[in-house]
Amino acid sequence: MLSYRHAFHAGNHADVLKHFVTIQLLQYLNQKDTAYSYIDTHSGAGVYALDGNFASKNAEFDTGIGPLWDRTDLPAPLKEYVDLVKAMNPSGKMRYYPGSPYCADQVAREQDRLRLFELHPADAKILADNFRKVEAHAAAQGVRPTTRGKRVIITKGDGFQGLKALLPPPSRRALVLCDPPYEDKMDYRKVKDMLAEALGRFPTGTYAVWYPLLHRMESRQFADKLKQLPAEWLNVTLTTHTPMPDGFGLHSSGMFILNPPYTLEPMLKQVMPYLVQALGKDEGARFTLETGTQVTGRSRLSGASGVQAEGRGPQSGARGPQAGARGPQAGARAPQSGERGTQAGGRGPQGGPQSGPRGAQSGPQSGPRGPQSGPQSGPRGPQSGPRNGPSGGRGGASGAGRGPAMAARNSGSRKP
Repeated sequence: MLSYRHAFHAGNHADVLKHFVTIQLLQYLNQKDTAYSYIDTHSGAGVYALDGNFASKNAEFDTGIGPLWDRTDLPAPLKEYVDLVKAMNPSGKMRYYPGSPYCADQVAREQDRLRLFELHPADAKILADNFRKVEAHAAAQGVRPTTRGKRVIITKGDGFQGLKALLPPPSRRALVLCDPPYEDKMDYRKVKDMLAEALGRFPTGTYAVWYPLLHRMESRQFADKLKQLPAEWLNVTLTTHTPMPDGFGLHSSGMFILNPPYTLEPMLKQVMPYLVQALGKDEGARFTLETGTQVTGRSRLSGASGVQAEGRGPQSGARGPQAGARGPQAGARAPQSGERGTQAGGRGPQGGPQSGPRGAQSGPQSGPRGPQSGPQSGPRGPQSGPRNGPSGGRGGASGAGRGPAMAARNSGSRKP
C-alpha cells in the first residue's frame, strides 16, 4: 500500500520515541571499533520540512519535538536526540525534522554501512536526492565520494524482502529498524515473519520494531506475538493522552526491541517518566516498560519490579519528571511465559504502579496513526515545499564530515 505519507506526521510523539531509542541503540554499537550495518526497511524521505504543506496541515510535531525544543532540563540521553534535530536547524527555528536515515547517518561512523529501503517511488527518489546532497557536502569537506557511495546504499524496493539478502552482515554486527505504515493489517504478520526468518539467519542482531497501539485486534495482539520469537526482548510504550471516543488520532505507540543492549532498560527508566511529563496531555498519559525472553510456557527469570511515573504533560511551570522508583512489589506474581518484566507505568496525577507482568498490554489501545490521507496532489504535488541543498545553507547538520545537506521536501512514504 503506497498511500501513506509520513510527512503529515513528522516529528510527532511517535517519532520522538522511535528516533530517541534508535539513536541510543546506535550509540551502543559505536562503543566497539568494529563496523556495523544499519538496515532501515521503511526509510521514508529522510528529511521533512515542518513548515511545508504536508507537515503543517495537522502540525503533529506540536505533540512531539515541539514541546521538547526549548526545554533546558532534558535528560542526557534525550538531549542527544534533541541536539541532533537542532543541528540541522542552525537558525534556531524548528523548520526541518530528520527521519531515521538521517539520524543514522549522523550517529554512525565512516566505517559503518547504511542500507536503506523505500518502496514508495516518489519518496525513494527524494531519499536518494537527499543523500546525494549529503555526499556532495561530505566531498566538499574532503571525504571521498567513493567512500560515501559504499557507505550508504539506497534501494527502491520492499524492505521486508530486501532484508534477507543482507543477513548475516559481513561484520556480524547490525541494527535493523522496521516501521511499516500498518495501514494494511498484513503488515503485522509480515513484520513477525520477517523477524523470525532474520533471527534464523542472524540470531545475534538487534532488531527494533516501531508499532502503533490501536483498537485493531492485530495491533493489540502484536507485542504478545513478537514475544514468541526466540530472543531476549524489551517492549516500551508511550501514551500521551486518553484515546478519543471515535478512535481517531494516534495516542500511543511502542518500540519492541529484540536482543536489546543491557544499557537500554535503565536508560528508559530514567527518560520515559520525563517524556510522560513533557508530552502528556491529560491523566491518560503514561508509559509501560517490560523485558523478558521468548514466551515458551516456562519462565526463565522470576520476580517483578516496577517504576511508577506520576504527572501528566507540561503544566505551567512544570519541569522534569515526577517519578518514584519502586522495588519489587509485595505479592507480585511471577512473570507469565518468560516475562521478567520491568513493569513500568507512567500515569497522570492519579497514576499508580502498573501491576501484573503484562503491563504494556493494559488500557484501551485505540486511535489510528493520525490522518492517513491528505493533500497528495496540488499545484506542485508531493514534491512541493521548501527544499534545501548544499548551497542553500538551510536544513543542514553541522557535524564534521557529514553535516548539512539533506533536502527537506514535503514527502515521506514512511516514517523516517
